[in-house]
Amino acid sequence: MNVLEVESLVVRMGQQTILSGVSLAVPQGGIVSVLGSNGVGKTTLMRAISGIYRAASGSVRFLGDDIVRWPPHRIVAAGLAQAPEGRQIFSNMTVGENLRLGAGPRSLAAAAGDLARVFGLFPVLQDRLAQKAGSLSGGEQQMLCVARALMAQPRLLLMDEPSLGLAPKLVRQIFDLIATIRAAGTAILLVEQNARAALRVADTAHVMESGRIVLSGPAKELATDERIRSAYLGGHIHRSEA
Repeated sequence: MNVLEVESLVVRMGQQTILSGVSLAVPQGGIVSVLGSNGVGKTTLMRAISGIYRAASGSVRFLGDDIVRWPPHRIVAAGLAQAPEGRQIFSNMTVGENLRLGAGPRSLAAAAGDLARVFGLFPVLQDRLAQKAGSLSGGEQQMLCVARALMAQPRLLLMDEPSLGLAPKLVRQIFDLIATIRAAGTAILLVEQNARAALRVADTAHVMESGRIVLSGPAKELATDERIRSAYLGGHIHRSEA
């Protein structure tokens, strides 16, 4: 069963077409990665799926419902959350306040089980609960970004460049956590600059060029594909588009 099915998605900004008929699926409990260079439309895809950008045509089916015209808050309530590129935490609020926002309209008492799960994954956040989010290290801010998304109880988590700007040791920790989140039953759609790490953790991967998916397949097979190795595995993909 697929939790997400994107079919022939087109997104335009003014006169420019950013996505040209993108199709992909994320199976229940799976990890699907999207690779590509700067400006090819990866972040636009994530924002269109989560309702931030309006699609010109195509469909986005989540748990069987076409959500392409739904507002973002309704999409989150249905079980699809995003950990965005650049973290986008609320720097002047505490760690606890950021996590409270992730829980949506539920009280913290009602979300106690989710809070316990988050602290199990990110114990450092429990120690920083009363600390301003902007004073956290880069790695801790990324953990808070993911933890805030998990507070929404997602069936599908969109992760946009989770390793961006992190030291190698922290990158390994983030990808270990991605595997743990999947093992707990949450499916993941991953856009990632670190192609090698993304292909290692994903089941399936897609390569985007100029707003289109040009290559798809099992991640292990793509990791050995000479086109992928020469384009991406000699070094990391750089920062994705905004």
